[in-house]
This record gives sequence, structure tokens and C-alpha cells, in this order.
Amino acid sequence: MGNHRSSDVIEVVFWLALAIIFFAVSFEFNQPIEIYKFGATGWPRVILFLTAVVAIGNFYQAYKKGAVAHKGRVGALDEADAVHYKSFSQYLQTGWLLILPLIYAISLKPVGFYCSTPFFIALIMVAWGERRASFILYNTLIIYGLLLLLFMIVLNAPLPQGNVSPFYDVSASILRAKTQLGQLF
Repeated sequence: MGNHRSSDVIEVVFWLALAIIFFAVSFEFNQPIEIYKFGATGWPRVILFLTAVVAIGNFYQAYKKGAVAHKGRVGALDEADAVHYKSFSQYLQTGWLLILPLIYAISLKPVGFYCSTPFFIALIMVAWGERRASFILYNTLIIYGLLLLLFMIVLNAPLPQGNVSPFYDVSASILRAKTQLGQLF
């Protein structure tokens, strides 16, 4: 037997069971999609597969090395530190971090993914305390570009376009550019 604890076994069983159950349920909505060759269940099944791989990898790590925190490892503590707020602004920052994803989710239908995502990325960085404008701008562009590459090129997944002008028009122009770029290659 390895160095793992019983909680490691429970954890891997939980994640594998969850992945298997969701995979079985995915057959209920497995329909072809005209613009996506893997169908409606393509990317959810990839995520489920990755969940299973990570769960097995975590168990393997616990089995071989144990789940004991190693000294000198960044972020590794035996006990979690208690959170102490020193000012009211820290409460506001925590609240802002919790509310921003909700605002982003609500804005997806009227504003769309293409217009709301860069603002969400930048606002999250500001909420985390980043104040350098160039850092926020560059990282927002990099993250947004990677998300567009992932969802539009790799997964070819349709994203919310928004239904309010001018956001819908911006989304449509991005999709036209993607289509024209695809026709070149």
C-alpha cells in the first residue's frame, strides 16, 4: 500500500463517479451540430475525461509521495490560516470579487461574450488589486486572445453574441472575420 490516506481514496472515487455519471447523462443530449463536428457532447466529454485524468493523477501522486505538505513548497500549509480583515475596504474587495462573476454572467445575454469578456478580465485584475494599466491591458488582450482561440478555433463552439446594439454588431464583425480567416486556409 502507498502513502495515501482514506480521504484520497474517497476523493478519487467521488471525482471518477461524477465524471462517469455526467458522461452517461451526456447521451441524452448527444445531437449533431452543423458547425461543430463533435456534436453537442464533444467538449463536455473532453472536460469529463480531463477531470478523470486529474483525479487519477492526484491519487497516483498521493500513493507515491503521500499527501503531506513539504516544507519550502509555496502555498503548502498543514493548516489553513484564518482570514483577518483589517479594513472595510478589504470587505468591499471580497464582495466585489464575488459579485463580478455574477454581473458578467448576467451581461452575457444582452452584451454577449465578445464584448463583455475583456471588461470582465480587466475588472477582475483591478479587483485583485492590480493598478498598472499596461499590465492590465496586455494581460487582458493575451487572455482574451487565448479564449477566442480556444472557443472559436479549437472547439468551434458558438458563444453568446448579445442581442443589444452595438454589442451584437461587434460580435457579428468578429464572427465575420473568423469566417473570412477560415476561408483563407
